Amino acid sequence: MTSEKTTTSRAIVTIGILWVLLTAAGVLVSIYATPWLMPESASNTMHMGILTMIIFSVAAAPVAALVYAVVLYALAKWRYTGEGIPPDGPSLRANSPLTMVWIIGSTALTLFLLVWGLSLLASDNSGQGGANEMTVNVTGQQWLWSFQYPSTASTQNGTPVSVSNEDLYLPVNTPIKFNVTSKDVDHGFWIVQMGIKINAIPDTITTTEVTPNKLGDYDIRCTEICGLNHSYMTTKVHVLTEKAFSNWLAAQPKHF
Repeated sequence: MTSEKTTTSRAIVTIGILWVLLTAAGVLVSIYATPWLMPESASNTMHMGILTMIIFSVAAAPVAALVYAVVLYALAKWRYTGEGIPPDGPSLRANSPLTMVWIIGSTALTLFLLVWGLSLLASDNSGQGGANEMTVNVTGQQWLWSFQYPSTASTQNGTPVSVSNEDLYLPVNTPIKFNVTSKDVDHGFWIVQMGIKINAIPDTITTTEVTPNKLGDYDIRCTEICGLNHSYMTTKVHVLTEKAFSNWLAAQPKHF
């Protein structure tokens, strides 16, 4: 009995050391590798998405590390090389302190992730609008995107400027509301580096919001398999200064 307890205690200590080391490695990988694997951030929405991935990865690191630690120890110490049915290894389930640590730790991690997710959901539902919010109408069709911009002083009767089958242009640091629909089949409107994605559905208006906070050129892709040329339904979004955007918009042909 004493020998069995000693063997079990030794296994627990060794697994614990492996767990700490693997957890530290997992945390480092989560913090430094996750942003590198994610797209460039061009909005606070995308920034929060990347931060969420980091936090969830860090929270998952100790759980994954414990599984890996047990597997590695089992492969090194509990392998059976004899004949017949292998005997049972030392039982860890009967260890009450370990069981309590596992239950309490898992509960704390789950509650933390729940609170984090609910807070982000509440933040998204609160909207990003304001006095200077701009609305852009987006229409998907096989296999291109059309964008309709707000009315300007140069339009007649407040008719919006409409630009079809061209890139999207947005002013930096301006809240943008997208009204998204489709002319034919389901499409998916995804601005990759801004972290927003929503379905474009025929006869339905879906909405999403974002505030671009970085000048540059970014990717728009369709995320629904919408037909033969689905993979070619890509375009660019150009984030400009407010002055450059106003000049660009004023130069566009007006459709009445």
